[in-house]
Amino acid sequence: MNWRHCAPLLVCLVLVPPGLADESSLIRTGSKAFTESVILAEIVSHLAENEGLEVEHMEGLGGTRLLWEALVAGQIDIYPEYTGTMSEEIFAGQSVHGIAALRAKLAESGLEMTDPLGFNNTYVIGMKEELAAQLNIHSISDLRDHPDLTLRFSNEFMKRADGWGALAKRYQLPQQDVRGLEHALAYEALDKGVIQVTDLYATDAKIRKLRLRRLQDNRGHFPQYHAVFVYRAELEQRAPDLAAALHALEATIDETAMTNMNARVELAGLSESQVAADFLAEARGIRSRVREESVVRDIARYTLEHLNMVAVSLSAAMLVAIPLGIVAARRAEFAQPILGVVGIIQTIPSIALLVLLIRPMSYFSDELGYPQAIVALFLYSLLPIVRNTYTGLRGISPQLHESAVALGLPPWVRLWRIELPLASQTILAGVKTAAVINVGFATLGGFIGAGGYGEPIFTGIRLNDYGVILQGAVPAAVLALLVQGLFEAAERVIVPKGLRLKSGT
Repeated sequence: MNWRHCAPLLVCLVLVPPGLADESSLIRTGSKAFTESVILAEIVSHLAENEGLEVEHMEGLGGTRLLWEALVAGQIDIYPEYTGTMSEEIFAGQSVHGIAALRAKLAESGLEMTDPLGFNNTYVIGMKEELAAQLNIHSISDLRDHPDLTLRFSNEFMKRADGWGALAKRYQLPQQDVRGLEHALAYEALDKGVIQVTDLYATDAKIRKLRLRRLQDNRGHFPQYHAVFVYRAELEQRAPDLAAALHALEATIDETAMTNMNARVELAGLSESQVAADFLAEARGIRSRVREESVVRDIARYTLEHLNMVAVSLSAAMLVAIPLGIVAARRAEFAQPILGVVGIIQTIPSIALLVLLIRPMSYFSDELGYPQAIVALFLYSLLPIVRNTYTGLRGISPQLHESAVALGLPPWVRLWRIELPLASQTILAGVKTAAVINVGFATLGGFIGAGGYGEPIFTGIRLNDYGVILQGAVPAAVLALLVQGLFEAAERVIVPKGLRLKSGT
């Protein structure tokens, strides 16, 4: 089931994206939210296109767990991973080490992996060269003598089995105020002296640019992080030539080559697609098409995707929330349970909700991103609409109820002809609030590949490119203002004139 096509139909909308590709020839690749992962996934995309397959790249998604859950659920077919990440995070505590053990463990979930691609992108702890020289810090052990240093690590590193907790224990580090920070932002904070120490990847191009010192892991804490491709085993039957092409990449990319590719994106400003195509042309003699980028065309696409998510989720929420509000207003015994449930939903952290929805939504759709975003937006829209419907109906004068009953009007006629019109202004205010919230919240859909304005925002954060961030942030702000203005105009049509005059609108 493809929710991008059926969900709009369910709410009688016409914001439907282009036609579907043949599922049998569609290869979905995924990548994490850092440059190297995107480049490697682009290499896969070019190889698939070279085999005549349709490709959808879910670019720059969240952390490891999100990609892993999507792969196991069949929402993506392949993504680049690291042996150390599988041993220390995905299979943490299970003593799964070495290529043979990892391959056997993956087979239990219907997955396969290539042999290492040729480079070890392990974690390293780094700091500015000048400061390290000044404090005479050469190894991680030396940090014990400087408890006042400000340490900030990527959020994923904070929770890993080989991350901060294990590192601090192994090296007996005294620092206490250690918190998480988005990896892409850590470089800027490190360069400006806001923080002094962070985690780096061995192939990061900015290590050289910012003159960072890689502290020696003198106690051998970090495992090997050999890059591999992890994919669904059925890919070998569905696309055997692509599977063979993936294995042909084994031992063909060394650390220098990968670092240079990262640098061409992060420092020279080339696209990951271009860098991947250049690598394949040079290493394999494969000529592939590079996607042309147009800011205007991209913003138009982001706008349509964003509007689609907001319109579909808001329409569905109105169909559910207004009846719930009516029930809560008319049946006192249901009021608190209904308001309590929708209120609790609103307290769930947004990104957590998006990730939590991946596994259960896989039973209804094999698509990653859009279905989860629609359901999350729908859930977040319920509270303001339910609450305002309840408040508007409960706020109607008892005398008016008594007059309607005295006239002998049936309950549904009273509701439709008297109560809902009287409460319309309050209900519409709740819908407007939900709509504006949705416009902002929908940007988080970029975290799981749902598209919309979140896509350039998260890409810009990853590349530390404010221009790309503004391609999503500015249109999102403008859209929120337009939505608010649209509802204010709709109020003049929907709300009875007498109520508008009374409220001064």
